[in-house]
Amino acid sequence: MNTSDNKAVYFKREALKKVVEAFDKGTLEKNAYRIPFEVIPPDSKSAVRCCIYKERAVFRARTLAAMGCSVEKDDEATSLNDYAKQALLRKAVPEVPLTVMDIACKGCVKARHIVTDACQGCLARPCQQACKFGAISFSDGRSHIDPDKCKNCGQCKAVCPYNAITYVPVPCEQSCPVNAIHKGENGFAQIDFDKCISCGHCMDACPFGAIMERSQLIDILGQIQSHNKVCAMIAPSIVGQFDCTLPQLMTAIKKAGFDKVTEVAEGADITTANEARELVERLEKGARFMTTSCCAAWIQAVKKHLPALKEFVSETKTPAGYTAEIEKKNGFVTVFVGPCVSKRVEGMEDPNIDFVMTYEELGAMLDAKGIDPSKCEETPLDPKISGEARYYGVTGGVAQAVENAIAGKRPFKKMAINGLDKKTMMLLNAYAKGAGDFQLLEVMSCKGGCIGGPCTLRKQAAVIKPIKDLVAQSPKVPCALDEKKETK
Repeated sequence: MNTSDNKAVYFKREALKKVVEAFDKGTLEKNAYRIPFEVIPPDSKSAVRCCIYKERAVFRARTLAAMGCSVEKDDEATSLNDYAKQALLRKAVPEVPLTVMDIACKGCVKARHIVTDACQGCLARPCQQACKFGAISFSDGRSHIDPDKCKNCGQCKAVCPYNAITYVPVPCEQSCPVNAIHKGENGFAQIDFDKCISCGHCMDACPFGAIMERSQLIDILGQIQSHNKVCAMIAPSIVGQFDCTLPQLMTAIKKAGFDKVTEVAEGADITTANEARELVERLEKGARFMTTSCCAAWIQAVKKHLPALKEFVSETKTPAGYTAEIEKKNGFVTVFVGPCVSKRVEGMEDPNIDFVMTYEELGAMLDAKGIDPSKCEETPLDPKISGEARYYGVTGGVAQAVENAIAGKRPFKKMAINGLDKKTMMLLNAYAKGAGDFQLLEVMSCKGGCIGGPCTLRKQAAVIKPIKDLVAQSPKVPCALDEKKETK
């Protein structure tokens, strides 16, 4: 498991690991309260805050999230042991996928432009001339910005010849494409779940790790412990996330207790064929374009913020949806394993997806159980899965798969949205009103695609080659227009 040098990431994954260890030992209900003390002992040098006591309090909140509990609802008087008992008895997965830890939140000041000591108080005063709101004045030989008048347009920063003006953002707020996160009455981050699309950008952006997913690890471990047939459905972007081959990882996951491991790329081939047919049918009926439907955060964005685009979204199920449907018919409890937060929402909406686990959670599980994937034997891969399906996790992969499946029988233009942010949300609105020259629009919430998800273990540059190598070893996707429509 790659914990990197990011302390926030390290502590998050350590909390997940400790919960798994305690569950496996059967001590979670009795000794959950000890977890913060084990990670932050009296002689700890890993504390980065004012003292080990606050560090332990923060880790307590991380442990709550790792057990699937809401930190916002914590009364602090309730023991971690009691929360562990509640989690072990839980019958349904947490409805809200994210939770904010006030105690870990920095409570950043409002995003603003400020003048640094690099200001030379130049005679031309280009910053003052550029400001349309009269927010810049001069005194004591340098410029000053009035925060009450400033609109954060950035014009002053753009024209300063000394780069003396800088923008100080609030990382979580700036990263959110739909303005779903803001400061609450207490000055700390708060998520408006009526707006939130569960993209996880805020969680990824916060340098203090103050936002975490409410894990379903305990629920999944409970299913395995109950001897139910449990299937791990691994997303295509898992390739390269661990220091091993995909066949070795599949064996490692089985050793962790899963009865079966299947590639979601199997469902991706069904998605490709059905989206290819659907696109051709729509274009023949005069539709301007169609968007892909694979990204769960994108689907939430349409539902909550872009209703005008709803008619353009493909009605084809996601690869996870098709794969779960197959495994449900085979009698399995289904666990989607992927890189994102938004799949938790898809799992709640799709009765065939029982649970969702992230790569970080899978890594924590393997670490806690002492399983080294690189030392595992290889489980044979399904030779029928196409290379296009295994490339779904990279931006452009879905659209390319659909194009290859149409095999030139209906020429069209394709385009990809490489990550949702405030600018692309505006652009998508423009597409709904008639802008854009394309017939197939692929939308990925994360830059780079699923390999850029907030719950990945490795940087994108490290996983591209393993993915491409596997794609090269896989067969090409067949022409979907020559086949009978898939009814699964």
